[in-house]
Amino acid sequence: MTMKRNTGAFLGGGLIGMLGGLIGLGGAEFRLPLLIGPFGFAALEAVILNKAMSLVVVAFALPFRAATVPFDQIAAHWPIIVNLLAGSLAGAWLGAGWATRLKSETLYKVIAVLLLMIAVVLVFGHDIAAGSPLVTGTAQIIAGVIAGLIIGIVASLLGVAGGELLIPTLILLFGADIKLAGSLSLAVSLPTMVVGFTRYSRDQSFAVIRSNRTFLLVMALGSILGAFIGGRLLGIVPTVVLLPTLAVIIVISAIKVWRQRNRYRQLQPL
Repeated sequence: MTMKRNTGAFLGGGLIGMLGGLIGLGGAEFRLPLLIGPFGFAALEAVILNKAMSLVVVAFALPFRAATVPFDQIAAHWPIIVNLLAGSLAGAWLGAGWATRLKSETLYKVIAVLLLMIAVVLVFGHDIAAGSPLVTGTAQIIAGVIAGLIIGIVASLLGVAGGELLIPTLILLFGADIKLAGSLSLAVSLPTMVVGFTRYSRDQSFAVIRSNRTFLLVMALGSILGAFIGGRLLGIVPTVVLLPTLAVIIVISAIKVWRQRNRYRQLQPL
């Protein structure tokens, strides 16, 4: 049974990583419903496992992209990174804290709603063309902190890296091109996830990491391999077909998570 479960974790992680790689993301938004549904983890446990795997995938993704966007180019844009981190670090801590205090039934509902939001952003925000920043100066700094705060909260509540929201923000608010935005997104995501992960480590549900170490490692390795393959397949599937298809997958996943919430409520003692 354990071998079958680990095989499923590797294959599932690989498929999810490939989907994420096709659109330049880590795939955590697809992984979370899989953890809640087929693998049967409770909402908070699934979020914590998703956060751990997202952390591993992003740690590998940043150096993988170095050939396309060198580290010195990322470092040259440190004011943008600091601006977003000023909000996202606080947001990550707050989001993780809220997730540990929410009732499981409520957390399922929050996850379902946020997944729907991610689906909308995926369709309408991923193909934004780089241009002039929406605002500059002090207004840009304030907007960056607020955007970072919201993204940090959402990323912690879902256990994702937040690239779905960071990339459009970097393009619209700071005028970054899509390739640079992808790498800057990872640079912001990594410390943000570490903060969220640290906050989750203080909750008793964090024990799910210790009791599922092999599962976590196998699925993370599958995700990394899948992301690598997805990146190589980038451009083969037309974006006009790919993004709506993936958005539909997330919507279906959100519906299933919502139904899981109803199932959880039915299983609770009266």
